[in-house]
Amino acid sequence: MARAAAITHDPVDVERARLFALLGRLMGGAPDAGLLASLKLLCGTEGELGEAYAALAAAAAAATPESAEREFFQLFIGVGRGEVLPYASYYLTGFLHERPLADLRGDLARLGIERVEGVAEPEDHIAFVCETFAGLIAGAFAADPDEAAGFFARHIRPWAARMFADLEKAEAAGFYRAVGRLGRIAVEIEAAAADLPA
Repeated sequence: MARAAAITHDPVDVERARLFALLGRLMGGAPDAGLLASLKLLCGTEGELGEAYAALAAAAAAATPESAEREFFQLFIGVGRGEVLPYASYYLTGFLHERPLADLRGDLARLGIERVEGVAEPEDHIAFVCETFAGLIAGAFAADPDEAAGFFARHIRPWAARMFADLEKAEAAGFYRAVGRLGRIAVEIEAAAADLPA
């Protein structure tokens, strides 16, 4: 019998889950008018993460749904291929649909997490990985929330900061430059926290 999901109420974990859920949403598709309007209201605070939130708010204020859609297409789809390939397999092996995808699918099966029907992208796409990590942090799955640390170590830490850094530097990036910055900093903070003594 599967354990019922226990949603976290720890304020730090709630914010971590929100951040990775937001990254997953933005990497899965261009923001619509409603999301851009919400992002414009983000308030920056001190520190790198706060500055990244402020930069995302400014980028959202300068974007339109149409410009974001064009940018998303150029960056991730393109004619033949986008400028950035946001897949673990590509970043870890140089090819798509390789061992990192198989390893991820094995862990997802063990954790009882399934991809939603109708999603064409493989599970090692950064959007899926970020959303899964957010769900594990929040306790939204039947899997033990303690699984989040191992999931991050195996499926995000080895490659995601490099991918987000590439997005920051991408020629076609305008709005998504700020998304890349936020993602890179989020992954770096998680990695630094994971390295702290228990």
